Amino acid sequence: MASTQPPVCDFGWNAIDFDLPGVDGKRHSLASARGPKGLLVMFICNHCPYVKAVLDRIVRDAAELKTLGIGNIAIMSNDPTDYPEDSWDNMVQVAKRMNFPFPYVLDETQEIAKAYGAVCTPDFFGFNADLELQYRGRLDESRKETAPAGVRRDLFEAMKQVALTGNGPREQIPSIGCSIKWKDG
Repeated sequence: MASTQPPVCDFGWNAIDFDLPGVDGKRHSLASARGPKGLLVMFICNHCPYVKAVLDRIVRDAAELKTLGIGNIAIMSNDPTDYPEDSWDNMVQVAKRMNFPFPYVLDETQEIAKAYGAVCTPDFFGFNADLELQYRGRLDESRKETAPAGVRRDLFEAMKQVALTGNGPREQIPSIGCSIKWKDG
């Protein structure tokens, strides 16, 4: 389980559309997930210790960002073959247990993760109202352990800025997490 860091933000890169099944029984797309002020696309999974360390904070921040007009969606792209904790049934259970305020969808073919250039879980892509990338950084300073309460909420503050101005901060600290578990071949 090697940790991986995504590249820095490619400001202005346009979000790529998707049509993926959600654990809520509905299909979700870019249009259905976006908010009037932007969209946060999160690549997460169930088994990764980096995600587990911040999942309650992801839920908190996504709910608060929604009130600012930022839509949210979480995409699970891992191959669950070697990581059964990432199975569809477990996705349903995690979303229900954590009361996700956003759709949790499955990228079974991994095409969306590849199109976005996602490299780890968690990997955050924050877009403005025009669906131009403005943030590709960390949630906060948590790693495999949750950072102490009161640390700077990097993702929340960046997306709040995007909601208010349409632009993300120029200085961003990359996220870190477990590599995406790609299918063989």
